[in-house]
Amino acid sequence: MTIAAKGYAAAAPKKALAPWSFERRDPQPHDVVIDILYAGICHSDIHQVRDEWAAGTFPMVPGHEIAGVVKAVGTAVTKYSVGDKVGVGVFVDSCRKCAPCKRGLEQYCCEGMTGTYNDTERDGKTPTQGGYSNIIVTNENYVLRLPENLPMDATAPLLCAGITLYSPLSHWKAGPGKKIGIVGLGGLGHMGVKIAHAMGAEVSVLSHSAKKEADAKAMGADHFYNTSEDGFFEKMANHFDLIINTVSATLDWNKYLGLVGLDGSLVNVGLPEETMPVSPFSLLTNRRSLSGSMIGGIAETQEMLDFCGKHNIVSDIELITPDQINEAYERVIKSDVRYRFVIDMQKI
Repeated sequence: MTIAAKGYAAAAPKKALAPWSFERRDPQPHDVVIDILYAGICHSDIHQVRDEWAAGTFPMVPGHEIAGVVKAVGTAVTKYSVGDKVGVGVFVDSCRKCAPCKRGLEQYCCEGMTGTYNDTERDGKTPTQGGYSNIIVTNENYVLRLPENLPMDATAPLLCAGITLYSPLSHWKAGPGKKIGIVGLGGLGHMGVKIAHAMGAEVSVLSHSAKKEADAKAMGADHFYNTSEDGFFEKMANHFDLIINTVSATLDWNKYLGLVGLDGSLVNVGLPEETMPVSPFSLLTNRRSLSGSMIGGIAETQEMLDFCGKHNIVSDIELITPDQINEAYERVIKSDVRYRFVIDMQKI
């Protein structure tokens, strides 16, 4: 028996989101049924609703920063019980048998992870729909346990923005004695500042203007640099061990590589639309690396949530109702949010 659901969907590419009733799939023995309480708005939601990346599946219910409470569990579920506070992130399944999946790196599944929305379940026919809705059905192995001490609305963005920054910071071993640069102080960047600070690193925010300096310092940044100031790139040459670029704007990666010291890395987590030229000399000098990183696996995402619970880290949010989603999209595009919109799905 399918489950009746209601959400906000785009009926076609570039269409405004509007109320839509649909069916969730029949829960299986290993499935968890979750009442969705909150859903974060990620910029990637906007890209996909507007069909800016690839041909999407419509109607589309976006949302992959999901916080809720377990409503029911399948007969074979062992990890969760009714009433547990849980989350669902960017993907809801993977092949489970390839080398990355076996290593707990499901986000790099060789067959492709199954996206929480705008994708098809592993049966090859059931479309996935996301968190801008009141209920979701997910296999227990792709559900996360939320820290009891954190507010659920501000925890929701950790399921994408949080893990997107935690994963590279952990992989490149941010910590005491490391100089970390975070490019951009938006939905992603502000999470990077908080997490890197909690890891004990020396954290600097690199921004094209000084208007967010006070916010950055309050979040734990040790330094704030205005990259548009004359001589900045020359003055800070070879300074950082790790720089994480969180913005989707077109940047001169060669300039930013010049800020990286010996054996350091520039890691990109933003998704610019244009291809960036990189000179080999920018890499050869100081044995630098240019890398990318994409969210995290289930185990690492749980590790991130536990870390944030321990250090009382949540996203800075603006809570909205579902009828404000389209307005919020326009504000995200204008960078008019500090620092993440979260939808109160209890108001649907």
